[in-house]
Amino acid sequence: MKTLIGRLEKLFFSVARRRAEPRVSASRREHGVALVLTLLLMGLISLLCFMMMVSVSSDLMINGFYRNYRGSFYAADSGLNVARQQLVNQVIAAIPATYTTGTLPISAATAATALSYIQTTYATNTSLNAGQAAQSWQEGFTISNVTFACATGCSGAGVIVSNNPTTYQFVFSYSLTSVGQAQGSEQASVSESGNVTVNVPVVPAAGATTSFANWGMFIDQQPLCSGSYLVPGTISGPVFTNGGWTFSTTGAYIFTDQVGSANADAGFQFGSCYTSTAGLYKSGSQTISPTYQNGFKWGQNTVPLPANDFSQKWAVLDGKGMGEGSSSPTGANMNSTLKTIAGTAYPSSGTPSSGVYIPYTSISGTNTVTGGGIYVENNATIQLSIGTDSTSSHNPTQIFTITQGSTTTTVTTNIAANSTTVKSGSTTLTLAGVPSNLNGSTPQPGTLIYVDGSVTALSGPGQGSPAIQDGAGITITAKNDITITGDILYKSEPVTQTQNQIPNTPADTLIPGNDHGQALGLFTASGNVYLNNQQSNGNLEIDASIATISSGGSGGLVNNSNAINTLIIVGGRIQSTIQNINTTTRNVFFDRRYTNDPGFAPPFFPSTTVTPVNTMDTDPPVASVQRVQWANTTAMQ
Repeated sequence: MKTLIGRLEKLFFSVARRRAEPRVSASRREHGVALVLTLLLMGLISLLCFMMMVSVSSDLMINGFYRNYRGSFYAADSGLNVARQQLVNQVIAAIPATYTTGTLPISAATAATALSYIQTTYATNTSLNAGQAAQSWQEGFTISNVTFACATGCSGAGVIVSNNPTTYQFVFSYSLTSVGQAQGSEQASVSESGNVTVNVPVVPAAGATTSFANWGMFIDQQPLCSGSYLVPGTISGPVFTNGGWTFSTTGAYIFTDQVGSANADAGFQFGSCYTSTAGLYKSGSQTISPTYQNGFKWGQNTVPLPANDFSQKWAVLDGKGMGEGSSSPTGANMNSTLKTIAGTAYPSSGTPSSGVYIPYTSISGTNTVTGGGIYVENNATIQLSIGTDSTSSHNPTQIFTITQGSTTTTVTTNIAANSTTVKSGSTTLTLAGVPSNLNGSTPQPGTLIYVDGSVTALSGPGQGSPAIQDGAGITITAKNDITITGDILYKSEPVTQTQNQIPNTPADTLIPGNDHGQALGLFTASGNVYLNNQQSNGNLEIDASIATISSGGSGGLVNNSNAINTLIIVGGRIQSTIQNINTTTRNVFFDRRYTNDPGFAPPFFPSTTVTPVNTMDTDPPVASVQRVQWANTTAMQ
């Protein structure tokens, strides 16, 4: 009760006190709110400023790290360029001013000397800040790893370029790893590997035997200033004509390899055609100046052409060939060697209407292949394809499907199992061995198909599908014409087909790991190679060295069907004459395996002897670098 009375008393006095106090205006009561709001805004602005300061500081730090890393990366990449060029310089510097034929201008010790120079000069962090770049960003590099060795040419009698016997060729393999550093402690590492090829002119030696596959382009009959001219563009591989080259103003010319001609002059087509021995010509305000990356040689001896295809015909029988110009095999020769799948021998007189014949005989009770290929009588279509056998090893096989009328014969070669299987209808013949080149001490597997007529249709299994197995060496020779109707592709492409397909390399650069000895040659001595493309998109690719040549012949590569959108040839064009191929885009990529390995060529492909002009060669050595691999290895540090 007392508590209740006390609470009532407090309430009474409180109300009385409020009534007695003077009233305060609303504006005076809000003065404290403004102060609070101001303090809150100032705190928020301070927080935002702090956050901006942290963000800017972080950005500066990140940019600093990135700037230093990029500086280190560029320093490392510059180190690669410096070291690679120094390797080239060291090799060139080692070549004596004069030397004689038979004395190698570059020895095996040259590579060791160049290697030691790089290891000694760039073994510690080396400043790039020198000369006119004295005010540039401070950078440095170290070559942390380097290898350099002569792959070919530095021992024995050396390697004479077979289609240019006035030149020694040396190929060095190299690898480099460069570590770069700019400001700060960040480092970057880049690596590359490749080949350095050095061609050194020599006093001419005797003639050299070479395969026609060693040319990227060879034209026998090319009259100088005849009204026609060479189509502009990039032309890869060695180039030669028994006539003369005529250039025009319609575009630029880039030759990646040496250019030669039998004519002592070159032609330059402006309004009129002018001749010059200088390799370029200016008329008025126009200049035609082809780029010869490996020089040009006019006035060379003509290159002899094969008289016929007797060598290829013989090669089917004996795996050797008798050489161009020899007599053709007789009926008796054919009869003693060639048999059908049923064992019927080729007739000793007369010519059968058709048939597929294999050179085989019974050795110790086993039917064994004894020659170099397959002989096809009369016209035929041929399809090339790849496969594997049915064994647990799944050996790769090369398949030749030959059709004449209603008869189809399939020949399958199995190099790993050293066996050949022939099928026609319900009949199967299994043979020991595979067709081979028997000219050396060790047989080299390689199949020559000789068609005693025309190949009316030649293709792979379909557009984009491989037709030539890894390890398969094949040459198809026709007495008359060869008509290509679809893609013929290697399983493994040996060279690049686009700029920078391998970083920082041109087209037709060898692809590491893709050289499996695969090779295709197409040859006719008295006919043409016709392009009758049956593929719906109008594109066509032929991976082959194509030869339509013979002494006095007029064969060429001819489009006798619809226009081709894009034509790709991986190999080379060797023609008696240039004819119309009716193509919107033409890309010819030289297969550099043919020049890097002088002994490499499609089996029994036509060859010749190149005899140089007997004059002193005063051209300077020419070095070229082929970078086949580049990688940013910073993450591996």
